[in-house]
Amino acid sequence: MQRKRFYYLIKLQYLGYRFHGWQKQPNLKTLHLMIDRTLKYVFEDKEFKTLVAGRTDAMVSANETAFELFTFHEITDQSYFLKWFNYNLPQDIRALSIKEVDKDFNIIQHPKTKEYIYVFAFGGKFHPFCAPILSTIQDDLDIETMKIGAQLFEGTHNFKNYCYKASDNGLYKRTIDVCRIEDNTLITASFFPEKSYVLKVQGQGFGRNQIRLMMGTLIRLGKGEVDLDFIKNSLKENVESHQSYIAPASGLILNKIDFK
Repeated sequence: MQRKRFYYLIKLQYLGYRFHGWQKQPNLKTLHLMIDRTLKYVFEDKEFKTLVAGRTDAMVSANETAFELFTFHEITDQSYFLKWFNYNLPQDIRALSIKEVDKDFNIIQHPKTKEYIYVFAFGGKFHPFCAPILSTIQDDLDIETMKIGAQLFEGTHNFKNYCYKASDNGLYKRTIDVCRIEDNTLITASFFPEKSYVLKVQGQGFGRNQIRLMMGTLIRLGKGEVDLDFIKNSLKENVESHQSYIAPASGLILNKIDFK
């Protein structure tokens, strides 16, 4: 007799500063390792499997992301499960919600929109407590030109030049719905500098290190090392453009994920 499977969508948030990304790796502390280790304890070694909506790199944080939980036992009291799960998770990971989904839901293939933000400030050496969530550029930046440059990424383009170690057979034509630099009112703290900014990017999918490479190019733009035409040309088909700077990981946050 075939056992019945149960499917759950769990949303969570985490500070990624001390983790080596999501994916399990030998002898390294990763988010997937901690999630599965905690679930193993909560479920008292009952069989389960987890699958994340998208992997984040080392030191990248998430204000909202999601993973799918597959089990052979029903979670009858979801409120109690969420409380007990959080009780046993480390302090820098928190589960936000749980809901049951059906067998046709696929967290990888299901249409979704992701919003990333990159939090940064410039022109000084700021409090060390900022390091996990705010990237510091000590040089002065032309923020108004960077705002214009960010909007050039909106729309459908070839983002091969903004994918780390891109191969010749990858899918690089992607659409970015929103790409803007704004004053930072989303992530604040008493030790933050008086003025900080966020790069806000929304889309259905992104390549490896894509947003950090985009941010790196915008920082170079703000320093005057490249111009707006450099960005325009880098998004054209069959144009190789060397992106020499990947922005630090710790300023990048997966801000929210919406399933359609």
